[in-house]
Amino acid sequence: MSDKLKPIRERIDGLDDRLVKLLSARARLAQRIGRLKQGGAYRPEREAQVLRRVKDLNRGPLSGATLARLFTEIMSACRALEDQLTVAYLGPQGTFSQEAVIKHFGGLTATRPCASIDEVFRQVETGAAGYAMVPVENSTEGAVGRTLDLLLTTSAKVCGEVMLPVRQCLMAKVKRRDAIRKIYSHTQSLAQCQQWLARHLPQVETIAVVSNAEAARLASRERHAAAIAAKTAAALYGLHLLARNIEDEPNNTTRFLVLGEHEAAPSGRDKTSLILSTRNVPGAMHDLLTPLAVNEVSMTRLESRPARTGLWEYVFYVDIEGHHQDANVARALAELKRKASFLKNLGSYPAAVA
Repeated sequence: MSDKLKPIRERIDGLDDRLVKLLSARARLAQRIGRLKQGGAYRPEREAQVLRRVKDLNRGPLSGATLARLFTEIMSACRALEDQLTVAYLGPQGTFSQEAVIKHFGGLTATRPCASIDEVFRQVETGAAGYAMVPVENSTEGAVGRTLDLLLTTSAKVCGEVMLPVRQCLMAKVKRRDAIRKIYSHTQSLAQCQQWLARHLPQVETIAVVSNAEAARLASRERHAAAIAAKTAAALYGLHLLARNIEDEPNNTTRFLVLGEHEAAPSGRDKTSLILSTRNVPGAMHDLLTPLAVNEVSMTRLESRPARTGLWEYVFYVDIEGHHQDANVARALAELKRKASFLKNLGSYPAAVA
């Protein structure tokens, strides 16, 4: 067996030698680009193009998602040579927001956990952090209301998005479920697991807290308490994993937005996010959205939210396909601006690379 393994291992060693040289060459080129271009090292449109190209070139046996993760880390390492950016997220460590940061920016990016979504916004608005990662909607439980409210007033621009599959886990200091007397978790996570909880722990008290990582921290201090959180939180807080993937919907996904001080340039596959309002008259909403249909702009999301400016007044959160620099999108936005009583362009950005 060893005689057969030796030549294969020698070939692997040879490939590793080439990979080291190629990665070093790539890093040097990234440094040259950093010296030539204006602004920071993070260019969401370019990074999205790289990941799409890698996935299109892939012929296996590694999955496209695995290759994308590898190249995200390569770009994270190269970016760190140019500029050490910081990304704020809803903490503490071990939240799904932190997982979204790592998925999008890579593990070599400096992060700043915050106690609330409000603080995450403030970090990027004041320049204390270069970027922010905020949850905006979940495929099971819908919109994150506080994020929508803050998007209405923020000066930051949306420059990226992340789609994160949510895998909820039950964890505790004890090793048996029947010893659990209470469960901590974020409100949305409790809602995402309510059927599983009803079947397996129907009599156990559930307590909503500010984040799943905070739930894990609390559970680590109480012998008969448990938490529902990401599996990474179990390792961080010394908890036993009692059950994995307990979410009621197997395709449960949370969408995050990346906020920064600049917009992303066109990447070839983009979205634009808008906030709109219109007069409260018959047919006003139809009239408002007509420019999208006329200019062949696809709408991917429409969400209403109370405007907080008057009784029964609403604003509408709209996502459309395309970049605001695209000719048809630019025409549609110009017409929307004339028709809407309020229009805020939150930004154009690359569509998430799965």
